[in-house]
Amino acid sequence: RLGSCNVMRQNPSNAIMHLGHHNGTVTLWSPSSQAYLVKMLCHKGSPITSLVVSDNVMVTGGADRQIKVWDLRMYKQIHAYFSSAGVPTSLDISQRGVLGVGHAGHATFWRPEALRVKEKDPYMHHQMQGCSPVQTLRFRPFEDVCGIGHFKGISSIVIPGSGEPNLDTSEYNTNPFQDNKQRREAEVRSLLDKLSPDMICLDPDIVGTVEASDPHLRQERLQDMQEEATIQDIQEEANNKTVKKKKQKTKKRGRSKIQTQLRRKARNVIDESTIKLREARDVEEKMRKEALKSEDTTTETHEDSTPAALRRFFK
Repeated sequence: RLGSCNVMRQNPSNAIMHLGHHNGTVTLWSPSSQAYLVKMLCHKGSPITSLVVSDNVMVTGGADRQIKVWDLRMYKQIHAYFSSAGVPTSLDISQRGVLGVGHAGHATFWRPEALRVKEKDPYMHHQMQGCSPVQTLRFRPFEDVCGIGHFKGISSIVIPGSGEPNLDTSEYNTNPFQDNKQRREAEVRSLLDKLSPDMICLDPDIVGTVEASDPHLRQERLQDMQEEATIQDIQEEANNKTVKKKKQKTKKRGRSKIQTQLRRKARNVIDESTIKLREARDVEEKMRKEALKSEDTTTETHEDSTPAALRRFFK
């Protein structure tokens, strides 16, 4: 429906992906959404050939040779430039806001004010004879250098005022003189400060703010909490029903040896030999009781047959 996608750039301020399609539209995507967040018709009837995003400004180039500047806060066009040298195949914005345009065998550079107000003439113009078309144009950070990739290789030119002269070494990967230890520490710090992909949104200032009160979302959250509590109660009841294994107490002076513990556990084991042993023990006990009973009977008969004068010795 939107046509093939030939251009893709990321907004460095909020990490939103900008995709340029064949029918002249630009769509904005986020990892937290399955559909595009915004769809803009930038070049009617012509495919998007180049695209660049810097903060709240987006610059698009189309096959109609138009270079349009857009305000991402209102999603409206600010102004447009016409590329007389050819179709703009590559766009880039430096750290200081210089706009670089690569078209055919030419590279044109516009001042930072050209993004806010339409200017008549470009800042600089560089021509590469026999090297058309320009494939890629990129500025080097913290230096006034621009690299241009074309048909015959790579060219680098000096663009005064394009790079940021002041280095902030506290930012990730911005210290050109850092050693291996500092590089490792910076990498760990960046991983700790990294946000979840679900927090990528159009407005980067919303991160860290208080969520607005919504009765529907609050009701859904309460229902989810009640369901989780119910599931947890059911699991606890199921765990309580299971017989908990008693922990063997630790005893002193050799009573906690392995052999003693195994012997203690074997007392509750009932097998055929244990049953036979118990039966033999019961028979032996019964016979002993009968023997004692017979002895008592014999003693009584002797007491009856003895004379009265000798009966006192049986007591």
